[in-house]
Amino acid sequence: MDRLLNVTTGISLLLLLIVLISVRRAHIRVEYSVAWLAAAAAMLALSRMRTVLDALRGLLGLPDTPLTLFLLAGTVFLVVFFRFSVILSHLRDDNVALAQRVAILELRLRGLEAHEG
Repeated sequence: MDRLLNVTTGISLLLLLIVLISVRRAHIRVEYSVAWLAAAAAMLALSRMRTVLDALRGLLGLPDTPLTLFLLAGTVFLVVFFRFSVILSHLRDDNVALAQRVAILELRLRGLEAHEG
């Protein structure tokens, strides 16, 4: 059990480091990195607080503490993925609206050019 928690701690620290480096190099925007940083911090905190995990295990009625950790981690990451799906959906809708505006402007420009010419 302790070995698994140590591995989870290492993975959490690695994720934190990767996200911070990505922000520094401008590979990911700061507002999107917050969700990843929060998820990695939650994983790190849970992997270091065995008593909290044991209490959550009892509360959730799960048979095993590592199962509790990975169930909570999976839930956190599913929430992060859902958040990014919503963001991508909004971006796609914005791109469609922008393409429509550009098409309307091009049509008007052609109309003006035809009218002048």
